[in-house]
Amino acid sequence: MTLYAAYGTNLDPARMSARCPHSPLQTTGWLEGWRLTFGGEEHGWDGALATIVQDPFEQVYVAVYDVTADDVAELDRWDSADTGLYRTTKVRVKTLAGELVVWTYVLDAYEGGLPSASYLGVLADAAVAADAPADYVAALRARPCRSTGL
Repeated sequence: MTLYAAYGTNLDPARMSARCPHSPLQTTGWLEGWRLTFGGEEHGWDGALATIVQDPFEQVYVAVYDVTADDVAELDRWDSADTGLYRTTKVRVKTLAGELVVWTYVLDAYEGGLPSASYLGVLADAAVAADAPADYVAALRARPCRSTGL
């Protein structure tokens, strides 16, 4: 088993349970020194895709899952890491119980572009489902987005 930090649609415990049924939620926390952003607009079917980039003044809310090897393969398929669209990186998550070293996905494309309103809504709903703080969810919902799909 290996620890994985979910920051996008995988924040939703129901979604993760369906995608990775053998991988329990361990905790939630913050990626300090990172920010949520969007990129790879040319790869998304409905606008730019969620990713994280280093930023010393920001933080990203995450859910940490203990993922089995089989579920890692399934996650790679769901998140297109098996095609090279996303790559993995090690990060440190601050939790109430201390700091954890985990892996997460980072988009292998240039930052920039806008997500669709519907995609941003799914991200915000996933954050609500993961018990993200209200101000974090409000900031997600207030982000600029495309009003319609491509």
